[in-house]
Amino acid sequence: MFKLNLSFVFIFIFSYNLQAQNCNCAENLKWVKKIIEENDAGFQYALDQKGQEAYQAHNVKIEQKLAGIKSNLDCTKLLSEWLQFVRKGHLSINRIDGKDVDSLVSEAGFISKSNHPTVSISEDEFKNYLTIKKEQNLEGIWDSPPYKVAIKKYPEGYKGIIVSSTADNWMSGDVKFTLNNELSEGIYYLRDKTPEKISSTLPIGKNMFQLGNYLYTKIYPIVENTPLEADFVKSYSTDKPYLQKINAKTILLRIPSFNGRQKQTIDSLIAVHRPQLEKIENLIIDIRNNGGGSDGSYAEIIPLLYTNPIRTIGVTFYSTKLNNQRMLDFCKNYKEYGIDPREVPFYRAAYDSLNNHLGEFVNLMPNRKLVRIDSGYSTLPYPKQVAIIINGGNGSTAEQFLLEAKQSKKVKLFGTTTSGVLDISNMYFVESPCKEYRLGYALSKSYRIPNMAIDNKGIQPDYYIDQTIQNPEWVEYARKVLEDSK
Repeated sequence: MFKLNLSFVFIFIFSYNLQAQNCNCAENLKWVKKIIEENDAGFQYALDQKGQEAYQAHNVKIEQKLAGIKSNLDCTKLLSEWLQFVRKGHLSINRIDGKDVDSLVSEAGFISKSNHPTVSISEDEFKNYLTIKKEQNLEGIWDSPPYKVAIKKYPEGYKGIIVSSTADNWMSGDVKFTLNNELSEGIYYLRDKTPEKISSTLPIGKNMFQLGNYLYTKIYPIVENTPLEADFVKSYSTDKPYLQKINAKTILLRIPSFNGRQKQTIDSLIAVHRPQLEKIENLIIDIRNNGGGSDGSYAEIIPLLYTNPIRTIGVTFYSTKLNNQRMLDFCKNYKEYGIDPREVPFYRAAYDSLNNHLGEFVNLMPNRKLVRIDSGYSTLPYPKQVAIIINGGNGSTAEQFLLEAKQSKKVKLFGTTTSGVLDISNMYFVESPCKEYRLGYALSKSYRIPNMAIDNKGIQPDYYIDQTIQNPEWVEYARKVLEDSK
């Protein structure tokens, strides 16, 4: 028997043509609205929650901004703002040509801002200062291509000052960003020198830090990390799962993503180390910043956690001609999508069932069951305890994993609340008429709504890790709790 999962994130590119082919921002907005209003599984849910009047006001606000659109980037931001009314997760809009990936370049090229702040600085003199200073803080020479930046502390906070750059409009002395003394907020200047607020910074050991969406690496002076910091740098930097023995009682399993392409690696990792895993007292699974992927990627982890039947609430799929096309594509290109050929008849039947109920939500589970109950595992004596480390970077399939895992008597969650993007799911991607944009939206809605909604709420940890415990210390904190428990 094979187990069928209906909450994978599948990608299919489909060009959906409107009659109008004028690719200005107004037409692209019209196209986005039409796709979402007619096909997104969560649109009506959002409308019911917020009201028609709020939706109309949102549309008026967005349309008033159309006159100010001067670049591809401006348009992409406006389309993203429109989508925010519907929900924050399982919705996306991006230019296919990638010109808004760095979110920086205008259609007219680089913009020189005559009033941009500058600071006179000598790299050699600053290095001499760094060599003799005793206090270690954020000050140093940092690299984030195409920029080399000197971060210097002032009474009001920190300034990141360009030392050298391969970007044409950035010169030595230009201020790239500012931060307050607490590193909690600041201003970051985009590539065209447009200012953007920063509200998140994350030190990653002593030689890396995340500044908003940008990663900086220290190139002078290099400071040796503590063992905990070195472990955190490894866990944060990797895109591959790995297993690390902490001591004789505890093993760490780091899984940065449940992307379907990682399934084989995760399965192999567990298979190779199964003798160790089935003898160890404590298992720590660190899934921080794991944004999801495919349910199948965590299938081999569940037997290690299992203690009692796991109840999984099902979903319904919104049936439209555009949405249903996905099922046919799965049948035709099942190898490309990694689908077991034995499941092809299911997708063929799903297509027929959906087409017979256009405009409705359809339960595709066998016998239209609302809940799947998994009881086909044996409870293993080891590991005895399992800690799963979570944070606000967890969403989608990662949250589905947590809903299943936390039903085990062995499992406790450590960290902070997850992002809350799971109830409206199963993303689908379509191309705009002029092939400028790729829009991602959702096809399914969970039966958990409204009694156990996760969207905009997230999943709470059993052990809250507060801000006095630094990120490199989270694994050690979980280890101590597990090993000190009676």
